[in-house]
Amino acid sequence: MRTLHDPVSLAAALPSPPAAARVSIVIPVYRGQETIGPLVRELVDTLAGRYTLEIVLVVDGSPDNSAAVCRRLAEQLPCVMALNLSRNFGEHNAVMAGLNQAAGDYVVIMDDDFQNPPCEVPKLVEEIRRGYDVVYSQYAVKRHHFLRNLGSRFNDWAASILLDKPRGLYLSSFKVLSRFVVDELVKYDGPYPYIDGLVLRMTRNYSQVLVQHEARREGRSGYTLRKLVALYLNMFTNFSILPLRLASYAGLTSSLVGLVLGVAAVVDRLAHPETPAGWASVIVSLFIIGGIQLFALGMIGEYLGRLFLKDNGRPQFVVRERVNCQQVRSRA
Repeated sequence: MRTLHDPVSLAAALPSPPAAARVSIVIPVYRGQETIGPLVRELVDTLAGRYTLEIVLVVDGSPDNSAAVCRRLAEQLPCVMALNLSRNFGEHNAVMAGLNQAAGDYVVIMDDDFQNPPCEVPKLVEEIRRGYDVVYSQYAVKRHHFLRNLGSRFNDWAASILLDKPRGLYLSSFKVLSRFVVDELVKYDGPYPYIDGLVLRMTRNYSQVLVQHEARREGRSGYTLRKLVALYLNMFTNFSILPLRLASYAGLTSSLVGLVLGVAAVVDRLAHPETPAGWASVIVSLFIIGGIQLFALGMIGEYLGRLFLKDNGRPQFVVRERVNCQQVRSRA
């Protein structure tokens, strides 16, 4: 009969070391043929010995040779899966495609341009293992272009108003999500996803980690002004009715101003009947009222149009080709 003084019994009584975390990394790829290969290999070198690793590359209709590069990576590396979308659906749609495939307990979302160094991934993962639903990265210095930084400030301000974003939280694209959050996210099948809006409406259990932000190694950002406007419209119209309320407030304010000016005009006419009637004020009033009406109609049309497209079955994404990794694990 063995006792606790027996080395075998003593070893059995000690708690076993924690199993390696299963970590999936989702990377939307657009014009990334020069960077995605070195990035994936650096991720593997940095993380494969530390976590059970899966990398999901989502080629978002990239016009360069990114699809062939990602296909080759998936064929060469057992921990890589490559998805080739049938056209460019947008970054958030591409991320949703990756989340639908990711099998890890924790899912990291990062860019394909090395602005998020692979060595910073463990900081996010170790933080979320403390029990958070989502951990965002926070940058001491951002290496984006001035106009992109300006757009980020506008996005932060708008999200605070429209999404009730907590003050001080920076909605970075470099973040890690728990399995619970990912499972809830993939239930959304609308054609206009906004990842942070979906996250914030389901949880406030978040944290932030300070990480380095590097300059792009190749090329330039794929976000054009048109794409940024489309992203902001997704936030405005998918997660808030505040724009419609603003249109109502503007209409009410215009009506009150018109009423006050009308009374003032009658009083002025009675007090000074010799004053000639002018047309400038009428034209200005028409422009103001007409602008408010068109703005309100435009916002209503935007909401109705998106409802129509969703009801008409507009897809969130379409996968043309899937090159599966050999180590795709079940979520169980």
